[in-house]
Order: sequence, then C-alpha cells, then structure tokens
Amino acid sequence: MGKFNLSHRVVLAPLTRSRSYNNVPQPHTILYYSQRASNGALLISEATGVSETAQGYPNTPGIWTKEQVEAWKPIVDAVHAKGATFFCQLWHVGRMFDSAGKTPVSSTDKILTPKIGDDGTVISQFIQPRRLRREEIPDIVNHFRLAARNAIEAGFDGVEMQGANGYLLEQFMKDKVNDRTDEYGGSLENRCRFVLEVVEAVVNEIGGERVGIKLSPFSELGECGESNPKECVHSLEPMRKAFNDGHNYGEWSSSMRLSLSAKSKLGLIDGTVKVSLAADSRFP
Repeated sequence: MGKFNLSHRVVLAPLTRSRSYNNVPQPHTILYYSQRASNGALLISEATGVSETAQGYPNTPGIWTKEQVEAWKPIVDAVHAKGATFFCQLWHVGRMFDSAGKTPVSSTDKILTPKIGDDGTVISQFIQPRRLRREEIPDIVNHFRLAARNAIEAGFDGVEMQGANGYLLEQFMKDKVNDRTDEYGGSLENRCRFVLEVVEAVVNEIGGERVGIKLSPFSELGECGESNPKECVHSLEPMRKAFNDGHNYGEWSSSMRLSLSAKSKLGLIDGTVKVSLAADSRFP
C-alpha cells in the first residue's frame, strides 16, 4: 500500500473503546493493540479527537496535547515490534455529540433525533448544534493538521481522516445535512470544499503517502444522507490534486477513482468506502 509492505488484506478497523480516561490512552491499550498486530498487518486506531472541541463521547482518546502524544508512543512501539503498520484515525464528531456542558459545532444548526433503544428508552439525547462561522473553519482545518503532526511524532506511520458515518467532515459533504448558503454549502463542489481543505493541510504537513480518508457516500448514519450519492462519489476527483500536487506521487490507481460500482466492487454492506489515496494497483 504505497510505501508500506503489507503481507495480507486483513485490516484492523477503527473500534471505539471508550477506555481512554480524560481522553488519554491508558497503559492497558498496549496489550489491546499488540495482541491484534502481526508481521505485515495494517492496524487503524480507534477514532482519535483532533481537539478538545472535537470530542463527543466519554473517554475517547485524543492527540492534541503533549500528554496524549506521549501516552500513544509505547502503544505504537508495541505494534511496530510485531512488524505491523499503524495508522491513527483522526475525527471530529461535529453534531454527533451527546455529552452535556458543551455546544457542538456543525455545518448546520439542525439537531439530531434522539436514539431510542429496543425497549423504548432514550439511549442518546443529542444537543442542539451551532453552525460554524466562516471565520472558524480555518481553525478546524488547523486542528486536523496539528493532530496529524502529533500522530507522526507519536510514531504512527500515517493517519486516516474520519470522513464517514455522520461525523463533521461528512456533515459538510452531504446535502441532507449541510444547509449553508456560503462557499461551504449549496453545490456539491462547495460542500466538499472543507474536506478538501483538511486533506490538503494534512498532506502538506506529513505527506500524501501517509494519509488516507474514510468515506461513506451511500450511508445515512447520523441522519447524514446524500440525495445523489453516485454524484458524490465522482466529486472526489479533486482529492487527486490535493494529494498529488507538488509531491510527485504519480497517478492514482484505478481503485482510487471510486467508480460508481465501488460499493458492490468492494463488497461493502453499509456503503462505506475506506480509501488510502496513496495506494497502488497491487491492492485493487
């Protein structure tokens, strides 16, 4: 996969564990990830917040402080000791936020419907989000950039940005959520603008060969739907420019063009497309 030599196609997907107390990875996490590592394997960490305001669930890890970076180092070292490659998934939950005391931000001010359990009880009661102001968006972009830098400092081989499953990046991309009237809303190109700015900032910081993004154009998790998901897939072509300009990484492989049949081609049940934009044709 790009410059990384993988021995098989079985990947540890990001699995939110909610055991990072005070948003700091704990020592027991060393055992958790090392047990799942093997020579030539690829592991992607649990979703990791890019800033304090990016968090939305209790006890999930972050990577915006020195303490967090230092806590990740022995975990990453243990994975590398097994000969595996380790990417850190970076996220901002946006309006997918059920913790009291803070106001979540999003592309919109529309609140999510409460989650109801099978027994009729409320599992999650979401909070009214606040629409990000135009002048605040560069700060969020910078949070992703700094988090990527911190991930490399912690020893990770790269990062995967969480652009799927109803979280902030997808809240900008999908037209059933994004109701903005500025340059970050309306047309498909405008709705992808924020994500492309994040991609470009992260790539410029750590290099395109270390960066991937998770996308779910066909999913409607978190009430984050797209009226024309096939068009949404084709809109990702500008990412080629963001990843390749000035870096001489060569042509994308055909797998990175996300054809309209990507969902069935990749055997995905929930419509999620996990993409490393530095992959090569050995992994079609």
